[in-house]
Amino acid sequence: MATVSTTSLKLDSVMKDRVQRLASARRRSPHWVMREAVKQYVEREEKREQLRQDALAAWDDYQTTGLHVTAEEADAWLAKLEAGKRVVIPKCHV
Repeated sequence: MATVSTTSLKLDSVMKDRVQRLASARRRSPHWVMREAVKQYVEREEKREQLRQDALAAWDDYQTTGLHVTAEEADAWLAKLEAGKRVVIPKCHV
């Protein structure tokens, strides 16, 4: 189990009231609402950062190899997937 530590969070009175109203409506504590908000934010931003890192790695790979698929090839493949067809991923080329 992870160690739990206390962190101070300063909110203006308007935001504090909003959190308290939401907590009351959800029958949760303001503490729970704020922890959940931080958790969801961190998870979303970690995913966004991973996507950014993946894009940078893909760009580096393209710069090194020149391998790619065209937008038209990708669109055609995605359209078939969206239609529920089982299709092979298009082959990369120079």
